[in-house]
Amino acid sequence: MELGVKERIMLQSLLPKEANFLTLKIVRVLREELSFSEDEHKALKMKQQGQTTLWDDKEELLKEVEIPDTLKDSVVKSLKEMDESGKLTLDHLTLFEKLVI
Repeated sequence: MELGVKERIMLQSLLPKEANFLTLKIVRVLREELSFSEDEHKALKMKQQGQTTLWDDKEELLKEVEIPDTLKDSVVKSLKEMDESGKLTLDHLTLFEKLVI
């Protein structure tokens, strides 16, 4: 699945923080895949301000990321729960469209 910068950041926040050993190993691998290389940091002029990550949004870097079914099910469940409780934000919209719809 092709993901943009914001989608990669948002997806990381939706991954399980607690799980069994095998699932956490899969989470770790996916987090590494979603993270940004040094070249991407430079190209996007990324910087951290408190809890917020900022980047030059004129530069959109897309990355092909394979989301394992185990984690995809968990993320889809989280997105659906956020939708049902009215807690989705505009930041979640493209991920919701790609993973749920």
